[in-house]
Amino acid sequence: EEAASEARSRCSSASDGASLAEEAAGSEAAHEEEEEEEAAEERLKESVDGVLDRSARTRQAALQSLREAFAGRSLCEFLLERRLTLADSLERCLRKGKGEEQALAGAVLTLLCLQMGSGVEAEQLFRSLRPLLVSILTDGAASPVARQSCAAALGMCCYVAADLVSCLACLEGIFTGPGVGDGSSMSTQHTALHCSALQSWSLLLTICPASHVKRILDNHWLKLPLLLSSNSMALRIVAGETIALLFELSQDMETILAWQEDLGHQDTEFLCAQLKVLATESNKYRAKMDRRKQRSIFRDILRFIEVPVPTKTIRFGLECVYVDSWARRRTYQAFKEVLGSGIRHHLQNNELLREIFGLGPPLVLDAATLKASKVSRFEKHLYNSAAFKARTKARSRVRDKRADVL
Repeated sequence: EEAASEARSRCSSASDGASLAEEAAGSEAAHEEEEEEEAAEERLKESVDGVLDRSARTRQAALQSLREAFAGRSLCEFLLERRLTLADSLERCLRKGKGEEQALAGAVLTLLCLQMGSGVEAEQLFRSLRPLLVSILTDGAASPVARQSCAAALGMCCYVAADLVSCLACLEGIFTGPGVGDGSSMSTQHTALHCSALQSWSLLLTICPASHVKRILDNHWLKLPLLLSSNSMALRIVAGETIALLFELSQDMETILAWQEDLGHQDTEFLCAQLKVLATESNKYRAKMDRRKQRSIFRDILRFIEVPVPTKTIRFGLECVYVDSWARRRTYQAFKEVLGSGIRHHLQNNELLREIFGLGPPLVLDAATLKASKVSRFEKHLYNSAAFKARTKARSRVRDKRADVL
């Protein structure tokens, strides 16, 4: 009995020691995390101050740092306290900066609106800086890089805030101007500007009322196919995706039958013929990767005219987003281009994005649930090994000269 009691006391003391060690490790990790957050906040404050520096190089470095921080983390409370300072700083960069500085300021403005959401603060910020964005975008003497960034900022900020009709008209003037889509040679920077303006314009179409979509169909349906003849692969792809989006939006309208009758059968046949050529193009003077990407996208566009677009699942954490339409696809691509690799973090924590994609309030998960949801490195290795083995077997059968391949 004395030996058993002594063994129990040793086991209890060992378990107490283990629990104390776990508590100490947990508190140490929490303390380190708190220190990292404080250091990150200090770096953010330095970047906010650096935007007001006299040196253009220092301002650009500060803007780049803010751009990376806003894309990778949720900083709504931090930014709401400093929104007026940031608004003045960005206005100064857009008004007095040149080229790259204006482009970075436009990107930071877009991320700032996304961080603050669809409230009054974001609307006030956009309305105060919208005239500057429009002025730079419509200025032919301005840097093409700055104009491209302002086109993207105008579309995304308008999507979040307000003033839809005037922004649509401004963006239309960029990609429907003289020389666009007529096959003439243009610089890469100007082509990127036209692509950015068309992408922003198509993003705003997803939230347009039906009456405005009808007017756009009447005015632009026969103009967009002209962009399919552009020398730029990127502009051809954006034009094709916009045509598919307009076709999808028109199907949701009550006037679709009358619109199709007004459009004419010959124009529809000509458009389908253009899409088929782009979906099967194999000209050797184009890059191999460009031809492959173009064929893949235009096959999807042609398939959509006959069958609805297939559903694509975007997984993040324990949730997922279903991209089952061209409108939803354009919206997701727009946010992904702005946020980059931080799109998954914002889908989990940003209330604006969760509202747009119908995800509800952010999930509150405890540590045990998060740990259980993660796949171990060994399990990932086993899964990848099995997939690699199955893929090798399938390809070996096809590559075998004795196999009958139809």
